[in-house]
Amino acid sequence: MCLAIPGKVEEITTEGQLRMGRVNFGGVVKRVCLDYVPEIEVGDYTIVHVGFALSKIDEETAEQTLAEFRAMGVLDEELAGEEEAFARAAVAPQSSCPDGSCESESAGRQVSKPV
Repeated sequence: MCLAIPGKVEEITTEGQLRMGRVNFGGVVKRVCLDYVPEIEVGDYTIVHVGFALSKIDEETAEQTLAEFRAMGVLDEELAGEEEAFARAAVAPQSSCPDGSCESESAGRQVSKPV
């Protein structure tokens, strides 16, 4: 799953020509590109998707959304670091056909069994 997560801007810096920031997602702080929302200031809340701030939102909406994501159990998954994400993937059930199309193909065919 890939969600846009609300977070609070704690710091704004410039890296080359990019406007970057440190954004706090309920305790997890990540670097985020702020170029798409030039009006964002320290203390504001923003919606972030794949490392890019997309829009400014109010604090109440941000906190409510974070609480709902926590309750659904998706917040930790979305904010996992690279090593943690790889570790979870390593123990998850694997499929040679993750989109499920293999099952539908084989459902229409009869498989002969040895006698």
